[in-house]
Amino acid sequence: MTHYNIDYVQKIREQGFRMTPQRQIVLDTVCEQGGHATASEIYDSVNARQPAINRATVYRILDFFCDLQLVAKAEIGGQTMFEIMGDSPHHHLVCRQCGHVASLPDYHFTELADHLLAEHGFAADLSHLAINGLCAECRQAAGA
Repeated sequence: MTHYNIDYVQKIREQGFRMTPQRQIVLDTVCEQGGHATASEIYDSVNARQPAINRATVYRILDFFCDLQLVAKAEIGGQTMFEIMGDSPHHHLVCRQCGHVASLPDYHFTELADHLLAEHGFAADLSHLAINGLCAECRQAAGA
């Protein structure tokens, strides 16, 4: 199955793992969420489809997909959210007042990653960031 033009089953197999039926259901569910979902929301959807898959299995599979960098995990609005990784990394601007989440392309962080590597010898993983602050509307409403 291909999600976001990426064959995730093939990516899993290339790394020496099998695509089990449970993994397939969790992967399909994360994709169907269409964005950010909590582990609990993902579990509820999986459970509605396949009640035999327990919560611990869903959570382990989510961690497995995160380790393989097929699914991204980020703290957004005080909750751990999961989403399928697309073709390129993207990031989020999260308003701490109204909770609005806006996507931010990866190119904003390439210079930072290059700087960290050149100046500090640090290879930063900037594949999926959530940056908290105030959106333009909330800043305007607060008179900032």
